[in-house]
Amino acid sequence: MPGLLRGVARTAVVASTATAVSNRVSRRQQGRWAQQDYREAALQPAASAAPAAAQAPVDMSSKIDQLKQLGELKAQGVLTEAEFNEQKSRLLAS
Repeated sequence: MPGLLRGVARTAVVASTATAVSNRVSRRQQGRWAQQDYREAALQPAASAAPAAAQAPVDMSSKIDQLKQLGELKAQGVLTEAEFNEQKSRLLAS
C-alpha cells in the first residue's frame, strides 16, 4: 500500500507540474500572437482619409488601448521590460 500511495503522489506532482508548464507556454504563445497581430496592424496603412483633426481623438484612444494591452502582457510575464519599453516607444512615436 505505501508503494501505491507513493506512485499516486508522484503522478499528482508530475501532472501538476505539466499543467503549470503547459499554462505558461500557452500564455507566452498567446502573447506572441497578440504582439504579432499588433505589429501587423501597426504596419497597415489607415483605410480612411479623414482629416487629422477628426482622426486625433480616435488615435489617442486607440493608443491608450494598445498601451493597456502592452501593460497587461508585461504583467502576465509575456513581455520583458525591454520589449515593453520598445513597443511603448514605437507606439508613442507613431
